[in-house]
Amino acid sequence: MTTEADTFPSPFRGQRVLVVGATSGIGHGIALAFAHAGAQVTATGATEAEVAAAQAQADHPSIAFEPLDVRNDASVASRFGALNRLDVLVNCAGIIQRGQEHDPAVFARVVDINLNGSMRTCAAARDLLKGSGGCIVNTASMLSFFGGGLVPGYSASKGGVVQLTKSLAIAYAADGIRVNAVAPGWIATPLTQALQDDAARSAPILARTPMGRWGTPQDVAGPVLFLANKAQAGFITGVVLPVDGGYLIT
Repeated sequence: MTTEADTFPSPFRGQRVLVVGATSGIGHGIALAFAHAGAQVTATGATEAEVAAAQAQADHPSIAFEPLDVRNDASVASRFGALNRLDVLVNCAGIIQRGQEHDPAVFARVVDINLNGSMRTCAAARDLLKGSGGCIVNTASMLSFFGGGLVPGYSASKGGVVQLTKSLAIAYAADGIRVNAVAPGWIATPLTQALQDDAARSAPILARTPMGRWGTPQDVAGPVLFLANKAQAGFITGVVLPVDGGYLIT
């Protein structure tokens, strides 16, 4: 019996998607969206504890949670070496240490996770994505474009993600791999909870955002699926797409 799913198949049905940094927040929203679109999704977390917490709240059977420390070359090589196919890599692993990033050691840690970690996973995924004609979607930020006095490491790392995305889009094009990024604005996640809870800091953010609200992980997931969809975005590479409710234009 023919079903609606057979008549209108998902572009991601049967595809293998790896979302790095997806046990909560934006990454988890993206992993869930891909799973609902028919993909087989692996979602990683930095620690066993993060993975266990995500597994306890698992909300889709097509998502497998696994640990991955993007700072560790051997861990990254082992994770990707275990894959026999990959169609989409989404890099969402990231930290922010407000008020602490002027310490060079903290600065280096933030850059190592947010920027170097993305490079490690992109490089490890290249051969797999070449084989499938797949793509990469990185996660930049509004602070890719603005300075952040309290977060120089985060701002520098996310500015680097923009240039990494553009550079790899050029380098990987001959392999048939597209490389793009989204730049989320102010998204309601655990990472921004302190800002959401502080009316004195939240009010100016909402006042500057033309759409007048915090974004959600689902708001980011849709553009990521668009960029990953070869039928819709097959001639798009090197793009950094703001998902910010208009914050950048004000």
